[in-house]
Amino acid sequence: MLEFNYRNVTTMILGQEHGLDIEEEFNKYQYKIGEIIKDLNARKDKPGQWLRWMNLGYSEETIWYIKEYAAKVRGEFENLLVLGIGGSALGAQAVAEALLKPYWNFLSDDERDNYPRIFFIDNIDPDTINGLLHVLDLKKTLVNVITKSGSTAETMSAYMIIKDKLEAELGEDYRNNIVATTDREVGVLRQLSDQEGYKTFVIPDDVGGRFSVFSAVGLLPFALLGIDIDEIVRGIKDIDLDLKNTDIKRNIAAQNALIHYLMDTEKGKNLSVMMPYSSRLKYVSDWYVQLWAESLGKEVDKQGHTVHVGPTPIKALGATDQHSQIQLYNEGPNDKLINFIRVKEFDSTLTIPKTFEYTGIGYLCEKTINDLMNAEADATRIALTDYKRPNVTITLPRINGYYLGQLLYMLEVQTAIAGELYNVDTFNQPGVEQAKNYTYALMGRRGYEESAKELKEKIIQVQS
Repeated sequence: MLEFNYRNVTTMILGQEHGLDIEEEFNKYQYKIGEIIKDLNARKDKPGQWLRWMNLGYSEETIWYIKEYAAKVRGEFENLLVLGIGGSALGAQAVAEALLKPYWNFLSDDERDNYPRIFFIDNIDPDTINGLLHVLDLKKTLVNVITKSGSTAETMSAYMIIKDKLEAELGEDYRNNIVATTDREVGVLRQLSDQEGYKTFVIPDDVGGRFSVFSAVGLLPFALLGIDIDEIVRGIKDIDLDLKNTDIKRNIAAQNALIHYLMDTEKGKNLSVMMPYSSRLKYVSDWYVQLWAESLGKEVDKQGHTVHVGPTPIKALGATDQHSQIQLYNEGPNDKLINFIRVKEFDSTLTIPKTFEYTGIGYLCEKTINDLMNAEADATRIALTDYKRPNVTITLPRINGYYLGQLLYMLEVQTAIAGELYNVDTFNQPGVEQAKNYTYALMGRRGYEESAKELKEKIIQVQS
């Protein structure tokens, strides 16, 4: 199972000004945390609560259909192209980067066991899209378009471009190259999928995008790439039992949620840094940034009072960002809580050769890169602590589907608990929706004419 070490946020290590009396705080919040956990689990099956992501590890029928489809198309396509943005892409990117062999797309067909290369269009940069289309053979590409609403402008514009090119190259048969993941009944993509005859998978009701990685949004691309989704689900089920525990002293998601909340509200640490010491986990930080920012950054609380709360998430990568960010973390404002992710056992070992042993770098000879990575992580953690900078460490025994599933699910539960502590709606995103509506207006969507007129006047004022 995952290990969680919070020693470096305690008063014993950091002192009263920057540290927490963990024993006292756990006892103080024991009842409140227990009630939050019971309430979340009691509401997870109720419509409109947006908590059905807590059931995704038990969606056996969905998993069966995904595995059946993946087996059916096995070997038919050289490439898998995912069209999505935000939660429709970040989870798949994080898991694919972690679980596929490094430099997957550069491996031969045999080295990939004839599973496809993976590409994402998760932004609308015209140069990037044109560049990808220039090198990608669409006739040999399976396109997975993902949007629950079916109206996401970025995803649907990319879909229209790809669909047009596929149809030009394949004629009526282009439909075999598209699989859609969307709402069960409503939305433009559902309508088009039924009309065009695409194979479809469903994003369940009451599952928001940033909590959708263990639905068909993520599991379908994983299965198509040959990732063992049964192993991922098994990890989720196993840790789910621990995360249902109402005793904060035995629930690591509750512990980290409370630590973040108290560090923000009582100690002024309103920045949450996610720093894995593994390149394979670097996109976990990107996924976490969205999860934390959209869920907890809110203008009003549940009673409608203006609060403007939410810690700001920051992504980092060890050891790379020791050379770009740690100077600030150590000597800049003491306003951050650093989350380290460590890996006990890497899949491979790399030894530094015995060369230049009589020079200043001779101390590295015959050590391993594994040793160096662990030394870097330990040194950074200790240095931060010397500077009285709070940090916690989550440790995975190794990187595989089982433990990665546990890590992501633990962070989802942690976020839900933190939202209750902040007393905000964890699952809405009015700030995002406002920008979406402005985009619709500026792009001429029907029904947004008045908004478009007002926006254009504002743009003129800003530019003048």
